[in-house]
Amino acid sequence: MVGSTAGSMLRGAWRRANLAATAVARPGFTAPTRGLRLRVVDHALHSALPSEAVLRPLYMDVQATTPLDPRVLDAMLPYLVNYYGNPHSRTHAYGWESEAAMEHARQQVASLIGADPREIIFTSGATESNNIAIKGVARFYKSRKKHVVTTQTEHKCVLDSCRSLEAEGFRVTYLPVQKSGIVDLKELEAAIQPDTSLVSVMTVNNEIGVKQPIAEIGQICSSRKVYFHTDAAQAVGKIPLDVNDMKIDLMSISGHKLYGPKGVGAIYIRRRPRVRVEALQSGGGQERGMRSGTVPTPLVVGLGAACEVAQQEMEYDHKRISKLAERLIQKIMNSLPDVVMNGDPKQHYPGCVNLSFAYVEGESLLMALKDVALSSGSACTSASLEPSYVLRAIGTDEDLAHSSIRFGIGRFTTEEEVDYTVEKCIHHVKRLREMSPLWEMVQDGIDLKSIKWTQH
Repeated sequence: MVGSTAGSMLRGAWRRANLAATAVARPGFTAPTRGLRLRVVDHALHSALPSEAVLRPLYMDVQATTPLDPRVLDAMLPYLVNYYGNPHSRTHAYGWESEAAMEHARQQVASLIGADPREIIFTSGATESNNIAIKGVARFYKSRKKHVVTTQTEHKCVLDSCRSLEAEGFRVTYLPVQKSGIVDLKELEAAIQPDTSLVSVMTVNNEIGVKQPIAEIGQICSSRKVYFHTDAAQAVGKIPLDVNDMKIDLMSISGHKLYGPKGVGAIYIRRRPRVRVEALQSGGGQERGMRSGTVPTPLVVGLGAACEVAQQEMEYDHKRISKLAERLIQKIMNSLPDVVMNGDPKQHYPGCVNLSFAYVEGESLLMALKDVALSSGSACTSASLEPSYVLRAIGTDEDLAHSSIRFGIGRFTTEEEVDYTVEKCIHHVKRLREMSPLWEMVQDGIDLKSIKWTQH
């Protein structure tokens, strides 16, 4: 009953937000309604073509991005319209009111992760935060320390930042992970050398949802006097995090992964003991000299509001998402044989479910499930037809890696949407398997691994 009441409240809020936004854009426009399976959008808002209602898939890809929470939009709107001052203008009220809003947002972000507001630096997103953390720390301490440790399953921007450091003469250790997706703490400790400046391990993996033992890694780094950075884009606002308890020195945060706006994020940089970073961007010295450029007030207000809402609703969201994830996994597993869940089932964020459907091509299944927005892995690498490097790192067979689908369950996902996705998924997997000669061979008792394939 609580779930349905919350659902109706959220749907009402979405409708109000749509009406508010579209009334400004086009007077007399009626907001589109959202059905069970397909969302209706009026393309005349951003098109010269005549108004036409277009059916859109339901959304199950919250690891790629999340919808803006209507409460976040409410907080942002005044700073998009009336309070447009530059927060760095010190000579008039327009600047002061924007600065006050920016500092309030800083407080909201800090409160969510147990930090001091002065330790929060606003950025354009987690990619920039990761770049500042990895390149900034490595370059600042390069005269004494030339080694960085990370894992093979990090986000692409972490791996690419490490590659660029290698080109500058740094040494980088890319730790393998266990079959569960979790890093071996003994291997991590053994990898730390006298000249290691930084260890970077993500909190929750964006493809398989595995939670790393962050507090234990923080303890190891602290005892070895090495800075610890974590990319927490998929974790902030979804699981409880405390930078002091977990001994985290740097943390990357993304706005659009926690129901905030796109184009804004933050990096937490510890003040005591002080972590120094070399700035990547030259300019007016904003954000304590670590990130020059005018802070976009509406976006950081949105990030702050998203963090406050997440703090208030984290427990409720987590319980609800866990229940929906369990429903999705059980229904699929009970109806289909040869389905594998990728990543550790216990140390796992429930809103990210990565399943491999043996003897089915993942891309074919995605195309069949065209009325559900899903992904076969990271949005950042989805243009490639190579199997996911994360799945390869956890030792998944190449054929299973090609057959994986990531289901994202978030704050606004409903039970009906989960049931519809499951029903469609089961139907199409069965249909595609019936077309597969490999499936037919397996049914006949042939061990595919024993076959020696030849090329013609």
